[in-house]
Amino acid sequence: MSDAYVECLVKAKPSILGKIGRAVLMTLMVICILAIFVLPPLMLFAFIGAVVFGVGAYFVRMFTDLEYEYLYLDKELVVDKIMAKTRRKRVATYQVDRIEVLAPIKSYHLDNYRNRQMNKEKDYSIGEELQPDRRYLLFYEGGEKIMLSPSEEMIKLMKNVAPRKIFSD
Repeated sequence: MSDAYVECLVKAKPSILGKIGRAVLMTLMVICILAIFVLPPLMLFAFIGAVVFGVGAYFVRMFTDLEYEYLYLDKELVVDKIMAKTRRKRVATYQVDRIEVLAPIKSYHLDNYRNRQMNKEKDYSIGEELQPDRRYLLFYEGGEKIMLSPSEEMIKLMKNVAPRKIFSD
């Protein structure tokens, strides 16, 4: 039995709302810290505000600074989410045998699947359209539609296992 192993790490683009939220929280934290020194009667409230806004900025950064790691090992694709380069969480495991189709996002192979109603739609990709677009759509058994940004090496390896389900156009 030959075990094929490929690992791919992609950084997701942070949303505009996340960037704005983090900047607003950091600004409010700095204003509260300055208020501690300028307004001594409000020192306790300013300190509490600085702590609350600092913790809020930490959590906003944690959930907007995302990376996705794809691991392909022996007919299984595992997707992990890495938050702020400090925490790792396994978000999904997909069996290649249960994949309906995996193709580039603008491929003609997906024409039969485009109008299909899906139960779950998940985005584990880079989050933006680049030129050329390297994102792939995976339709999984059970009504799941998953967007990925795998490497070419991973696609080749998966295509060797399921050549009628996986396309690289």
